[in-house]
Amino acid sequence: MHTLYDSDTYSVTHMLANAVVADANAAIPVLNVPVLARHGFEIVDKRSGKEVYLDGSWAELFQMHISAWQLKTPTQEEVEDTLEQYAELAQNPVVVH
Repeated sequence: MHTLYDSDTYSVTHMLANAVVADANAAIPVLNVPVLARHGFEIVDKRSGKEVYLDGSWAELFQMHISAWQLKTPTQEEVEDTLEQYAELAQNPVVVH
């Protein structure tokens, strides 16, 4: 998990589908490799206290925004405008446990 963006309004975390493989020298090798390993992005709207998790095609679309931002550094306002569009999908309350 990597925090990509954090402001007073939004937080964006890149969730990595880390596959853990047991030691090859173990007596009983156990593989914990997800069949459909997916990466995703969690966007938290701090104003509303809600979050949205993007995976699949939504995550790919968001990754295209990130790639474009790497080519041309956006202003904070441009980033926040984009995050606001995704935050409209947020329905899950942020829960700390």
